[in-house]
Amino acid sequence: MWLIAGLGNPGSQYRNNRHNIGFMAVDAVYQSFSFSPWSKKFQAEISNGFINNEKVFLIKPQTFMNLSGQAIGEALRFYKLDLKNLIIIYDELDLSPGRVRIKIGGGNNGHNGIKSIDAHCGTDYCRIRIGIGHPGSKELVHQHVLGNFTKFDQEWLSPLLDALAKNIALLIKGDKSLFMNEVSQTIKNKNLL
Repeated sequence: MWLIAGLGNPGSQYRNNRHNIGFMAVDAVYQSFSFSPWSKKFQAEISNGFINNEKVFLIKPQTFMNLSGQAIGEALRFYKLDLKNLIIIYDELDLSPGRVRIKIGGGNNGHNGIKSIDAHCGTDYCRIRIGIGHPGSKELVHQHVLGNFTKFDQEWLSPLLDALAKNIALLIKGDKSLFMNEVSQTIKNKNLL
């Protein structure tokens, strides 16, 4: 059994923000596989289904980004899941827009959603970091992450989210390298970045 969490902020005013790329990625997974309708549980929107015969719960915390760990921690404990069965998808300032990196454990790099998850759950979970780029100055970060994706960003965003969703089964199987290769190849083949 797996829990795939996308980080973001609830509410229509945040829907297209860079900070909500985790929600967008989970929505792409939801649309690519057969999942139950979204329901409210654990201070989150949650859905369940199967990916390659593995039971998977998708979760979008509704606690706002900085408290994401509360909802994710509740779900982990309720379903009695180990951290090795948790995948978190979120935005990363220090990666160029559209770049994807995956790692297990590590620091939070100043990301408040990750800080919250680390505090409520621990640190040894899978992290899919999706680059949104840095605005260049620390003073502009808040405005940048809460800003909407631009028209230019849309050229890489949809294909990237589709590639993540279509290849998530590889990650669930434990093949991080092939997952990264397939996602990167999709972007490269489309000359998006």
